[in-house]
Amino acid sequence: MRLTPELLLRAYAIGIFPMAESRADSEIRWIDPKRRGILPFERFHVPRRLRRTLRHGDFEVSCNRAFARTVAACAAPAPGRRDSWINPLIEHLYGGLYEMGFAHSVECWREGELVGGLYGVSLGAAFFGESMFSRATDASKVALVHLVLRLRKGGFRLLDTQFETPHLRQFGVVEIDREDYRRRLAEAISTPAAFPAGPLEPGELEAFLAALPPRG
Repeated sequence: MRLTPELLLRAYAIGIFPMAESRADSEIRWIDPKRRGILPFERFHVPRRLRRTLRHGDFEVSCNRAFARTVAACAAPAPGRRDSWINPLIEHLYGGLYEMGFAHSVECWREGELVGGLYGVSLGAAFFGESMFSRATDASKVALVHLVLRLRKGGFRLLDTQFETPHLRQFGVVEIDREDYRRRLAEAISTPAAFPAGPLEPGELEAFLAALPPRG
């Protein structure tokens, strides 16, 4: 069966996602974890040091300005990661989802240079975070905060992180079992939501941070 963006959306709708063994691998494997990482919005928190970075405005943040470049940066080698699960076929498929309006990126810029970001897929009120990268301290973390702000603003109900990692745990990511995930997924994809990619209103980030519980 030929893989298409439409097939990819059907896979997400039933709770599975693609990965390659390596950047050079031409095959795609479908992943259906027994335990799934999610970020409940009510548990989301931002460490104090990162709050200071956000308030200082160290980065210019945009959405959907450089989707292809963000995916390519996520796939590129980085310190501590020589290889990637994002092969050229996966890049092509997500490019198709972006053209269809189902994939989005959040980018962080410094002096006109793309220094961090993330991308993922939206389906109904579910957002599936795929990958992130950082070439400057805290850039990917800033992108994550902006993502959560926009998802809450757009009426999303589920932020799927696929796995729980120490990096994500500091923001409130937890693991749930497959059955619980599928129940939440079914509710979310049947709910309408819209990804707000435009610039934030003055004071919107500060109000968002002020409403979050203090942590660490």
